[in-house]
Amino acid sequence: MKYIGAHVSVSGGVSNAPLRAKEIGARAFALFTGSSNRWSSKPISAEEIDKFKKYCEEGGYEPKHILPHDNFLINLGSPDSQKLAMSRKSFLDEMQRCEQLGLTMLNFHPGSHLNELSVEECLDRIAESINITLAATSGVAAILESTAGQGSNLGYEFEHLAHVIDKVEDKSRVGVCVDTCHTYSAGYDLRNEDGYKATWKAFDDIIGANYLRAIHLNDDKRELGSRIDRHAEIGKGTLGEDFFIRFVNDPRFDDMPIILETPDDKLWPEEIAWLYSKIKS
Repeated sequence: MKYIGAHVSVSGGVSNAPLRAKEIGARAFALFTGSSNRWSSKPISAEEIDKFKKYCEEGGYEPKHILPHDNFLINLGSPDSQKLAMSRKSFLDEMQRCEQLGLTMLNFHPGSHLNELSVEECLDRIAESINITLAATSGVAAILESTAGQGSNLGYEFEHLAHVIDKVEDKSRVGVCVDTCHTYSAGYDLRNEDGYKATWKAFDDIIGANYLRAIHLNDDKRELGSRIDRHAEIGKGTLGEDFFIRFVNDPRFDDMPIILETPDDKLWPEEIAWLYSKIKS
């Protein structure tokens, strides 16, 4: 079964996330557990934690279909020692917030070398950051997101993700979220059937199918290999409708969160319904 949803707002408290997911017909959802653009967020109250768990249970949302995202300031591969320390502290806080909410994954962008480290040095630093955080927490897996490769961001080649995973000590607590827009912009041609098959074979050969834990399902405003991150509405970008029909009928993506981050949140109910309507019985 496919579990399709979107990255919903937590305005008014994290407990509103499952309620908003239900309103748009989602079977999965993503959220920020705190601020998306601050190093730290105020603690989640015990009352809010209880309400979040209650609404998730009432809505039928299991932790394996919920994909929290860390804040955008974190760079676990930073060449700046102060920024690296801040990133590691913030990432630990994000992990602990997931623990409190009973969630089992934390999605994040791997990191950037800022043209001050080699690719390998940066990837090693990201893995070291993950190891430090996993050793201080329990029950939450670190989910590396594939990137478009803008600027000095790493994670746009499957080899980058495989390198980090190889250096992570507890491999039961690491995984990958493939963003379809990012991956297409990075040069993996998901658009046609041959390219689609080749992309997932490369993922399996380089990283391993067992590490795929989640999907960000987005169309792309840019062309193949642009290395630019610009999401488009489902079927209205360069990936096109055929890709999404092929995707929702592919059993390898059953039982994991499939999250829309398309630009117009008012279209999410329509996009989710359309995706489900294309699943062949």
